[in-house]
Amino acid sequence: MARCHLHKFGGSSLADADCYRRVAHILLTHGHSDDLVVVSAAGKSTNFLYKLLELSATNQLWQEELQTLISFQQNLIEQLLSNEQARSLRERLSTDQSQLISLLSLSTLNDYQSNQVVSFGERWSARLLAALLRESGVAASDVDARTLLIADEAAVPQIRLQDSRARVQALTEAHPNERLIITGFICANERGDTLLLGRNGSDFSATLIASLADIERVTIWTDVEGVFNADPNKINDAKLLSSLSLAEANRLAHLGSPVLHNRTLQPLFDTKVSLAVRSSYASHTDFTLIAPKSSSASAPVVTNLTSVALFNLELKSNVKQFIALLDEAGLSPLAYWELGQDRVELTVTLENQKQVLALLEANSETLGVNDIKVTTDLGLVALVSADANLYRRGFARLLSRNARPLFNDGMSLVTLVPQSQVNLLTQKVHRRCAGPRKRIGVLLLGVGNIGEAWVELFASAQAALNKELEASVELVGLLSSKKALISDDGIELDGWKSAFESAATPWQYDTLFDELHQLECDEVIALDISASADLTLQYPEFFARGIHVVSANKLAGSGPLPFYLELKQQLDNRRLFWRYNASCGAGLPVQHALNDLHNSGDSIEAVGGIFSGTLCWLFENFDAKKPFSELVLEAKGLGITEPDPRDDLSGRDMQRKLLILAREIGFEIELDDIELKSLVPAELAELSLEQFLARIHELDADMQQQFVTAAEQDKVLRYVASLDNVNGKLKAEVGIQWVDNSHPYANLTPGDNVFVIRSEFYQDNPLIIRGPGAGRLVTAAAVQSDLAHICRDLLQE
Repeated sequence: MARCHLHKFGGSSLADADCYRRVAHILLTHGHSDDLVVVSAAGKSTNFLYKLLELSATNQLWQEELQTLISFQQNLIEQLLSNEQARSLRERLSTDQSQLISLLSLSTLNDYQSNQVVSFGERWSARLLAALLRESGVAASDVDARTLLIADEAAVPQIRLQDSRARVQALTEAHPNERLIITGFICANERGDTLLLGRNGSDFSATLIASLADIERVTIWTDVEGVFNADPNKINDAKLLSSLSLAEANRLAHLGSPVLHNRTLQPLFDTKVSLAVRSSYASHTDFTLIAPKSSSASAPVVTNLTSVALFNLELKSNVKQFIALLDEAGLSPLAYWELGQDRVELTVTLENQKQVLALLEANSETLGVNDIKVTTDLGLVALVSADANLYRRGFARLLSRNARPLFNDGMSLVTLVPQSQVNLLTQKVHRRCAGPRKRIGVLLLGVGNIGEAWVELFASAQAALNKELEASVELVGLLSSKKALISDDGIELDGWKSAFESAATPWQYDTLFDELHQLECDEVIALDISASADLTLQYPEFFARGIHVVSANKLAGSGPLPFYLELKQQLDNRRLFWRYNASCGAGLPVQHALNDLHNSGDSIEAVGGIFSGTLCWLFENFDAKKPFSELVLEAKGLGITEPDPRDDLSGRDMQRKLLILAREIGFEIELDDIELKSLVPAELAELSLEQFLARIHELDADMQQQFVTAAEQDKVLRYVASLDNVNGKLKAEVGIQWVDNSHPYANLTPGDNVFVIRSEFYQDNPLIIRGPGAGRLVTAAAVQSDLAHICRDLLQE
């Protein structure tokens, strides 16, 4: 039966006697009787051994340092083992000390002898851990990897896989039901000379031996819990990843992960071996599992390198062939950019800088490489995910002009920035792309006709909006005039009506604001689709509590000037947004146009138009063949007017809309500063609806006379709002105007709105915006547009 598990413990996991006991406990509680174990040198032993070599090479005294190292090993033996086991290891340690003295006393050490000196650290660890396990009553043997892993010599030893596989499998067959403690970091050539596997060599030993032994799982026990979506030492809210695909882990390791090393992962490709990264200090906690094959992408990971080498060079050959040459040499660039005019930039680690430069110079004629320039004043920031394309836009928005464009290889997004900007950009990218998705709660104030249309629209737009924003925009509240439903879990859009009917409860403002405060949302946006004056008066409280507002309700924008200015002041005092495009022109982009003109440096001189679909319908259809009053009653029967037609005929609604536009342009005026010429005579204005309808014919004589007189001058009647800024003097009025048949007001589709804007840039040929200015769908669309704008503003860094 094949063995299923290999454990690897690094130096930090074997730093002292307590660490050894912890490791033994892990092996006894998390493993099997036939597990393989790969170990590094204990604590800083390898550093000590290299220091001894340096002292010897420079003819300095090394004896005291050697005694310190031997004493460290002796203390471990004494603290961990009983007399019999301890005596055996002490004897072997004494022999090792004699060998070290002989080696260090040589006038010159060749590479094999130096490697042999360094190898003692791993050999001591394997020997001691095996003895400790035997002391616990289980079968365990230490194994010198130089008897297993045979390699050809190169800059990094190249393992002979076939020979090594045969040796590993022979070993495991010869020791069934026994834990084998194998040295990491070392191997041997065919003559038995010691070779070192280089940086992170013990991790590589572990995955290599696992692949040769057909092990199912490798667990690298270290001093961290696993792989995080950012460096937890730099990002406070970095999260542990539960899983990672091998391809993602490999790219992350290539880009400088502090936990994973690129070479460690190579033996796992084309195998079924999975790799776990766990903390030996907290073996009960969650960990990261790297699967050889994964059908879904993990959460994105943000990483950085504070300094990299950037090569800028002229390249006459094919870029892909050039990159392939670097790949074959094991010097794959972290990222590269084609600049045009035969120039290419590529970035590599500082560790690989000299080797890459040597390769370029050696192949300069073959590759057509000239004018090589190297800089090291930039750092790298990268995001790794199999779904990297999903985060491209969010990442790109954070880049300043001195950042390199995003390099995208499908598995990662990479940029370079000045070293001083690396940490800040890393934090921003993590917050935008890898941190918790920002949750934006939406509160719908008004669940009638337009509210229902908005929910339908939001249901169809939500998925695309969330994807674009890389956030979660959710409906969390519904309010009618009497009942409210607030849910921190979000309200299902498919069944919102039944949920509201069954779960909504009576509400008051104080309890409403308390409930909104309890919501676990990063931001809350209230959509006021009511016509409630009482609700408008609560806007200051909404703003005071950090709640953004979208208004289809006209009453706040056209309220008393001090109230309006107070609201604007609140917006200036903190990062709050209030948009109200739907309050004038429904879905027509009137306020967008005014703001764009202002931002362009234009000066708006006049705004006018027909801002009422009802009044447009009436005057487009009035031809004096039928009394005006009959046309009003017909419109009422069709549902075109308000239940009381005087609400339309008074012109008050157009007056409010003109006030909203005037204030948007920058005029601080009151409603009464706009002259209003109502179509309803004073004697009919205060009557009951029934009395008004009985006397509505009294409108006809004046309307008939105006129509005939205007027609004699080849003009038509229109009910118009107009605002003119003449020599700094404002004239604003709402009432009947006689306009030429060719005027933009004269030929509209009944029910349309039209807005005519004259400015310094648009003088003789004014800007005209026309279309449906009312209706449930266009109003809901305007509200949705404002909501999306606020969401984008909130997510802007």
